[in-house]
Amino acid sequence: MAQEHGNAGQVAGPATWRNSQAYVVAMAFLSLFGISGFAFYGLPFFYDFMTSEYGWSRTVVTSGNAVGKLLVAPLFGFIAGWLIDRYGPRRLMLSGAVLMGVALVGLSFADSLGLFYLFYIFNALGYVCGGPLPCQVLISRRFTQNRGKAMGIAYLGIGTGGVVVPLLAAGLVQQFGWHTALCILGLLIIAIAIPLPLLFKEPAAPAAAPSESRTLPSIRAILCRPQFYLLAVGSMCAIGTVGGVGQHLKLYLRDADYSQSAAAHVMSLVLLASLVGRVLMGWLADRLNRKYVMLLIYLIVASAIPLLLVPDFPGRIFLFAVVFGIGLGGDYMIIPLMAGDLFGVQALGRTMGIILVADGVAEAVFPMLVGALYNGASKSYAVGFGVLICVALVGAVIVSFLPKNPARETEAL
Repeated sequence: MAQEHGNAGQVAGPATWRNSQAYVVAMAFLSLFGISGFAFYGLPFFYDFMTSEYGWSRTVVTSGNAVGKLLVAPLFGFIAGWLIDRYGPRRLMLSGAVLMGVALVGLSFADSLGLFYLFYIFNALGYVCGGPLPCQVLISRRFTQNRGKAMGIAYLGIGTGGVVVPLLAAGLVQQFGWHTALCILGLLIIAIAIPLPLLFKEPAAPAAAPSESRTLPSIRAILCRPQFYLLAVGSMCAIGTVGGVGQHLKLYLRDADYSQSAAAHVMSLVLLASLVGRVLMGWLADRLNRKYVMLLIYLIVASAIPLLLVPDFPGRIFLFAVVFGIGLGGDYMIIPLMAGDLFGVQALGRTMGIILVADGVAEAVFPMLVGALYNGASKSYAVGFGVLICVALVGAVIVSFLPKNPARETEAL
């Protein structure tokens, strides 16, 4: 990692252990571990319990994420980005951890659709405030050298949380039942994600690297660039694809007669492979043109999904888990790196605030679409997963039109 002193882009004010680079990476890691890893990858583990106990369809149980994201993201995504650019990420990270914990505790007893959707709105608020957005800004502002590596290490939190939560949830369900298990996960999120942001010594104002010290580009200037829409739509395709598969993976495995324990192990393997993907793609992003790294990630995701549709063979589901996990690991991480290259890290909060709105819409809609196609295709995922393969390939084509030299695009703003 870059040295603490003499490194362009370091935080303003005297360096202390509470604003060191290591502390920042650890804080982002734990926030992503709880808010994204536990919540995002933990909730789908409980979908089959909800369908069995409440009689809800697969479209309904995946619609909570859709309703929350579609209501919250357009209203609060840009506002959250603006607040981060103006006041820093610390306050939003604290708020996000509390909101996400409350969401999971609420969902543990939400036996009506009204309560189900209400707490999924809390879930979406927690994700917007405390999830990837503030962590991306935190890392991008604190690092100029080795930014990809730092982002990759921080994003290991998502994968690590995703590895742990299915196994932890399966054990808690067996011991206490699924309602109490989900409540415990919500309380754990608060306990994990709150302490480091609470102690973080946030600088009064972030210092920019020399190349980024000029006048901050307006959001209007960013929105006028075709590259913004290429990045936004390309990322929507990728996030929609991984969300569509991820939200239905437990249900797919249960259809294939996997036990709760076996399904938990497959889901954990996906997230374990994502740890490799995050580090590998972060390392590549520091050494190769990030556009090509992004293309590689999208093609890996597209190549993994057919493994769910071909006739079974020994090791098929584990091969899928490894390949899909590697693509998943790089998917979310590469988007803010590209945005920072294209539009500058000082405007990253507002830029990613808008892109995350678009990604949230895709992440909400595609799981519902897959659920609807399942219900209308003789209880088969063939059509839905086939659509996701096409969407991933379309995303790769769109990303191929991004500029090879993003620095020139930043200078043009």
